[in-house]
Amino acid sequence: MKEIVKKFRFRKIILAIADALSVAVAALVTNFILAGIGREVPVENLLIFIIISVVCCVGCLFIFGAYSKLWRYFNKNDYLSCVYGVTLGIIATCLFVGVAKSRVPFDFPIIHGLIAVISICTFRYAFKQTFIELIENGQKSAKYKRTMIIGGGQASIMLLKEIFNMRECPSVNDAPYEPVCIIDDERSKIGTRLHGVEIVGTTEEIQKYVESLNVEQIIFAIPSCLEDERQRILDICSKTSVPVKVMPFISDLIFDDTTLLKQIHDIKVEDLLGRDPIKFDNQDIKNFISGKVCMVTGGGGSIGSELVRQIAKYNPKQVIIVDIYENNAYDIQQELTMLYGDKLNLVTLIASVRDYFRMNQIFERYKPQIVFHAAAHKHVPLMEVSPMEAIKNNVVGTFNVATLAQFHQVQKFVMISTDKAVNPTNVMGASKRCCEMIIQCLSQQHDGITEFVTTRFGNVLGSNGSVIPLFKRQIEQGLPVTVTHPDIIRYFMTIPEAVSLVMEAAAIAHGGEIFVLDMGKPVRIVALAENLIRMYGKKPYEDVEIKFTGLRPGEKIKEELLMNEEGLQKTNNKLIFIGKQIEIDSDHFIRELRQLRDAAQKNDEKVAVNALHNIIPTFITPEEFNNKVFIKKKTESKATKKAVANIAS
Repeated sequence: MKEIVKKFRFRKIILAIADALSVAVAALVTNFILAGIGREVPVENLLIFIIISVVCCVGCLFIFGAYSKLWRYFNKNDYLSCVYGVTLGIIATCLFVGVAKSRVPFDFPIIHGLIAVISICTFRYAFKQTFIELIENGQKSAKYKRTMIIGGGQASIMLLKEIFNMRECPSVNDAPYEPVCIIDDERSKIGTRLHGVEIVGTTEEIQKYVESLNVEQIIFAIPSCLEDERQRILDICSKTSVPVKVMPFISDLIFDDTTLLKQIHDIKVEDLLGRDPIKFDNQDIKNFISGKVCMVTGGGGSIGSELVRQIAKYNPKQVIIVDIYENNAYDIQQELTMLYGDKLNLVTLIASVRDYFRMNQIFERYKPQIVFHAAAHKHVPLMEVSPMEAIKNNVVGTFNVATLAQFHQVQKFVMISTDKAVNPTNVMGASKRCCEMIIQCLSQQHDGITEFVTTRFGNVLGSNGSVIPLFKRQIEQGLPVTVTHPDIIRYFMTIPEAVSLVMEAAAIAHGGEIFVLDMGKPVRIVALAENLIRMYGKKPYEDVEIKFTGLRPGEKIKEELLMNEEGLQKTNNKLIFIGKQIEIDSDHFIRELRQLRDAAQKNDEKVAVNALHNIIPTFITPEEFNNKVFIKKKTESKATKKAVANIAS
């Protein structure tokens, strides 16, 4: 507010100075005119008249409000205030000049006043028009960003047509693009034009043309592009520090009344994962869910809430959300209520999976036919500090819900696991491996009708506690992006992919399987951070610092999806596999599980963690695991150097 006041005062001063100069120049012009007919005013008298008229006219203009309006809003009434102000100023000047006995011809004030009014009003009008033009040019510049389009095919032709059509309609503001060039790898097209926009070069020259043409944003407009090529081009784009928007895959494009421009979205991290979005058989899922009572534990969490959303699409008989955290449960409840209203039979319950009797009450009352068990503590460093909570919530909670599902003859029980359960190096991962073993043990018993299945996948983009939301907050707040280690790698998938895996696994499961998703190549976290920084139009290490903080407690340098003992069996979906289960001695396992439960209930951390190690022989310290990784990496590096030396010799 202070800045606005200062600027307004500055504008008043500038305008007053301009008016003073106009009055002074008008007096000189008047004197020049009268000198032509021999009625020139003496210099001394003229000087006195000019000084008095400047003071009087500026003062009267101020009184009449000539300086109270912003220049851009001047109208005819404001011009009249200038006329009144100058007229009164000239009258006052004549009075003061008379008192000072500094005589001027009687027609001098009339001519002077007329010229001063014309001069002051003309200045204001000219300045207003110039000001408006500058503002409009600035708004136009801000509205239309200089845009590079990648792809010289039919999609780009349609896109350009829409952009220019919308530009013709002043009421439409959906095309903030000023196409300045097109990039295409077909060299025969270079030099040609699409709707007047030139195809200037290939994708290898993207950086060059971004700099030379002052490109402000890029649109990737090749919806049919193969994933490897798409990945290559987006990698080049991400290095330009210019925001990138992408057109969806051709299979995802909507060809109805929806315009192409509305389907273009900002580049997302999942666009850089290095693989196609995973497709699932929705018909299998529909047949599986339709008409069933489905319960989701942890239904307010990242995975649980998406499970509830997807279940709701397939016409279930009833959906039961169970969560201990009422805020999350309330959010998903309100979202689905607004979306479906009374069409969806939705029940939201606040309950803990640790409470056996409360969970039994829920099973008895609602009689779920399908249970998706997503309730779990999953944050690795926090669970290292509070291992008892991981054991109580993950292990005891899973045992409660799974045994109750078996007792109440639930048709299918789906447990959501993690790649951190494979050769675990932390309590969270070990607790989830123990959960997998509980499910397998119950499945081996063949007692009752319940089919038990486990789904195992890697990190989920955008989930609560994942690195992406953290990186985004750090970039937006101008903080350094924190990565634990430059060599750390992870498998990633999107939340809808993770949930679709769970749904399809449940649909095709016969009981006892661990479903594993082929998640493509693992991603280096530091590369993910660098790409995310570039997506914000900034340069890594220059505009945004990347700080390496060291591995956290219990953290692996890389994750795995299979244990050494497990093999893979294919399914109809080429990206979903079944991991071979390791036979479990049920009696021995139950005895050890009881010891673990008792130690956890007594909050005896040392005994409980030891019991977890006894149950899971592959549970080792992160130092042991990471040392093995580094030793293997060094060995491979030495072998490579030796092979190169042999070839050279």
